[in-house]
Amino acid sequence: MKKQEIPVVLATLVFPVRGIEVMLAEKVQKIGAGCLNGWGGKVKTGESLRACAAREFFEESCAKINEKDLVKVGIVHFTNHNTDRSVFICVVHVYTITRWTGEIVSTREMKSPAWYRRRFVAREKLMLADRYWLSKMLSGKKGIVWAEYGPHQQTLIGDVCFEPVDSFEEE
Repeated sequence: MKKQEIPVVLATLVFPVRGIEVMLAEKVQKIGAGCLNGWGGKVKTGESLRACAAREFFEESCAKINEKDLVKVGIVHFTNHNTDRSVFICVVHVYTITRWTGEIVSTREMKSPAWYRRRFVAREKLMLADRYWLSKMLSGKKGIVWAEYGPHQQTLIGDVCFEPVDSFEEE
């Protein structure tokens, strides 16, 4: 019997931070629509993780960042089950940023950017798994996360696991 391969999507996510605050915006479309999140998306063929993070941040916020200013705080493995019983895994490399050029504004993908206190982000406005790992990463803990979603990311299957790490290898 042949083992079925599970497709893996590689993506990035960027959270602007200043002092005790983090900027979040409401995702307008695709996975997480209606929830608060950072800025990011899929890595293109031949593109580095940092280049993807900078490109996606600009496309979704209209502000520019320098890849060298990105601080990697996590890697999140999302296993996603679809209604047709297919499964895909999204591996998201998570960064914070403290410097950018230009104003972060609403776009067709992310709307109403606003500052939130890192410790008091409105948990009910985050995607289900993000409620378990985001505050840890925003408080300075680096980690690797595993989370499994049911169809349409409406339910979690099992526990969200956070494994602390001291650092990440340079990309």
